[in-house]
Amino acid sequence: MKKLSKSFITLLLAGLAFNAQAHKPWLLPSSTVLDEKDAWITVDAAISEGLFDIDHQPLKLDGIVVTGPDGAPLAFENANTGKLRSTFDLKLAKQGTYKISMVTQSVFGSYSIDGANKRFRSTEEGYAQEIPAGARDVVVSHQYSRLETFVSNGAPTQTVLKPTGVGLELVPLTHPNDMRAGDTAKWRFLVDGKPAAHLPFSLIPGGVRYRGTLGEIRKSTDANGEISFALPAAGMYMLSASSPTVVPPVDGKPPAMPARRMMYAATLEILPQ
Repeated sequence: MKKLSKSFITLLLAGLAFNAQAHKPWLLPSSTVLDEKDAWITVDAAISEGLFDIDHQPLKLDGIVVTGPDGAPLAFENANTGKLRSTFDLKLAKQGTYKISMVTQSVFGSYSIDGANKRFRSTEEGYAQEIPAGARDVVVSHQYSRLETFVSNGAPTQTVLKPTGVGLELVPLTHPNDMRAGDTAKWRFLVDGKPAAHLPFSLIPGGVRYRGTLGEIRKSTDANGEISFALPAAGMYMLSASSPTVVPPVDGKPPAMPARRMMYAATLEILPQ
């Protein structure tokens, strides 16, 4: 049986809850909007209890993918993983919008055999081999999570905003690097390329430790998976959503695992007017 890593368990649990106590993974760029010939940004990557606080553990960088304005993958530089956070630098050599993302696919499962309960984590390709002959009470849950953020050098572009058609995705009809407090933003959520109707999502602003309250904003999409809403105050926000909707635990037990769960989270900046 494979041992579940602490980092992955934390990442999974972060997708199962919106509350202030849940540890959340995040990517935080030093800037989201620039207009320079040789622009650089530094990205912090961590898992924390306080949103954007460096208080728990680093996010490993081996799953980070950077996509440039032309749709081609880019390498980042000066990667470092410390005790509480990871960091890397990215050169924005071309004008346009960049996407920084981490996509995770895994299978969690459990079964009983010879009177003992067993758990496992595996890949989509290899999970069947984790279940021995004679196993009973087999439960398998396919997990797909997407974590991302966007940065633009010069005028924002659209190439990196095109959906992949896999899992839960945000299609920001209002460009994520062109959102200003008080303006109306329009978003579309998709599940496997189809509208995510009546999907609840959460926006949490950073700086919780200074406010003393979470300040969470909850909204839901319409029947077409879309929503238009007035953007809140300027700042950095964490957008979170999951499908299917999380069912609250009963009698202190963990939430029941559906056959398939998709999670989405993004760090977004709302600019001042």
